[in-house]
Amino acid sequence: MAHVSDLIAEDIELYLKTHENKSLLRFITCGSVDDGKSTLIGRLLYESKMLFEDQLTQLEADSKKVGTQAGDLDFALLVDGLTAEREQGITIDVAYRFFSTDKRKFIVADTPGHEQYTRNMITGASTADVAIILIDARKGVLTQTRRHSYLVSLIGIRHVVLAINKLDMVGYSEEVFNRIDHDYRVFAKKIGLQNIAAIPMSALKGDNITELSRNTPWYSGDTLMSYLENVQVEDAAEQSGVFRMPVQWVNRPNLDFRGYSGMVVRGSVKPGDAICVLPSGRESHVARIVTQEGDLETAISGQSITLTLTDEIDISRGDVLATTDSPPGVANQFEATVVWMTDEAMLPGRPYLMKIGTKTVTANVSTVKHKVNVNTLEQVAATRLELNEIGVCNLSTDQLIAFDPYSEDRDTGGFIMIDRLTNNTVGAGMLHSALRQSRDNSQWQNIDVNKQAHAAIKGQKPFIIWFTGLSGSGKSTIAILLERKLYSLGKHTYLLDGDAIRHGLNKDLGFTDADRIENVRRTAEVAKLMVDAGQIVLVSMISPFSAEREMARELVAQGEFFEVFVDVPIQAAEERDPKGLYKKARSGELKDFTGLDSPYEAPENPEVRIDTTTQTPEQAVEHIINYLLGIGVLG
Repeated sequence: MAHVSDLIAEDIELYLKTHENKSLLRFITCGSVDDGKSTLIGRLLYESKMLFEDQLTQLEADSKKVGTQAGDLDFALLVDGLTAEREQGITIDVAYRFFSTDKRKFIVADTPGHEQYTRNMITGASTADVAIILIDARKGVLTQTRRHSYLVSLIGIRHVVLAINKLDMVGYSEEVFNRIDHDYRVFAKKIGLQNIAAIPMSALKGDNITELSRNTPWYSGDTLMSYLENVQVEDAAEQSGVFRMPVQWVNRPNLDFRGYSGMVVRGSVKPGDAICVLPSGRESHVARIVTQEGDLETAISGQSITLTLTDEIDISRGDVLATTDSPPGVANQFEATVVWMTDEAMLPGRPYLMKIGTKTVTANVSTVKHKVNVNTLEQVAATRLELNEIGVCNLSTDQLIAFDPYSEDRDTGGFIMIDRLTNNTVGAGMLHSALRQSRDNSQWQNIDVNKQAHAAIKGQKPFIIWFTGLSGSGKSTIAILLERKLYSLGKHTYLLDGDAIRHGLNKDLGFTDADRIENVRRTAEVAKLMVDAGQIVLVSMISPFSAEREMARELVAQGEFFEVFVDVPIQAAEERDPKGLYKKARSGELKDFTGLDSPYEAPENPEVRIDTTTQTPEQAVEHIINYLLGIGVLG
């Protein structure tokens, strides 16, 4: 007699075999708050018989708790699994669900409708083939409908279901359906969405979900399930046959094997194929395609593999392996569309981490060319991007990267931006093209008289001492005294004072956050050049933002940047007020004054911390000198 566990195992194996050859469709539901997204997905799970008995029992019990009419089920409860979602009545995260029918497998992403969580919608849409845009028949096309549709178009989803929901609330009116359908198509045409299937429905009542409803005799098109089972989606990148594989890992288990692991994101590859490595441009041929199940004759898009090559060439994580006859572009300056996804505004010049494929680089937005009004599609002048805003920008990266335009390949053309301090994702983007000045127009020259030669003739180690602190903290006083001391020790120095720089190099800059960032960036670049000339550079400026001070640190080698935080309470700085700036700021004569109406981000781990309420400037200088002697840079 067969054991129960053996029978269960047989059932599982039969189930897996039944489903393994079905095609997979990924789709997303999006729309405004309370349009019925979670209810729709719950209904699909219910109708596709994907609920276990205990889930159905729990659903019935939960439906009674929330006051659903006797016999009815609140299908949204199947998806809104977070307590916070149930309490607030809104979906606040992306919920992924799997279900299957006789014809197809599905992965659906239920994304938030609230404007505050647009960033989560982008996450869900990034891998989707189809978007279901829900519209409440009582409300029609809303701003959030347009925003989500615009994002769907940007991300490259070409198949849209216009789910005009809650028709039961308007008497199943054909006139209401046709009006909303017309209004939406007028907007969709402007953003390039063409493959639109409009379906009248009630997710709550089940109208036109799996069967055509008697309540809409005027509609004879597909049901939602029929559409999802039969829609044909084509991946342009996969169909092109052009091979792309970002390297995720250099696989070196022993001295006799070196392979390059990653997922084929585009096209196919087989042993003997000529490939190139980008951004270096080196070429080789594929020797083997290695997997855990054994070597393959061919690898196609979606497969994770390890390639070995016929030549020993330098390849690192983040490089892209590609076909030699149609390689990706290589650049370090780009035009891109950026969707900003955090409360703190995106500021030009501020350094962020940029992750594209398996490569992470430092990047900044050099220019915001314009932002887009999602209602009118008007291009609006802008200098920054706020939460949920979409803009076309020029980007610069600190190293060359391989890329394809996003319109050709999502994997090698899409990127995210990450805050360097918090590691939070703050933006997502799509690369359009390289800028003309990118890559080849500016080349580093080999210079015989280099930093080491300049330092040797001066008999010193070059470095930067960066003073930061509030206005009136005593930065400049200490910096002047320190330079005198270093001069008396025979050191070659130069002081870059914030006020002096604003009278010359940075006289075109104001005091907005963007201008402050640019002020620090220019000063840091000058300081770096002086370090290359063998100088000891003292920089004294408020430099209020941690990200820009960290950027300045990374411009020079490790051990060549020392942050001195002149730490004084704002009350003490205001009492001193040597330039009368606090008084002017309090009276309204000065706007965006650091410490009052503009933030100051204090260093968390400076090399030296000075408290001028307890130390004299002379004692501060002695403290700094002792630190520099202690680490051996003044020897």
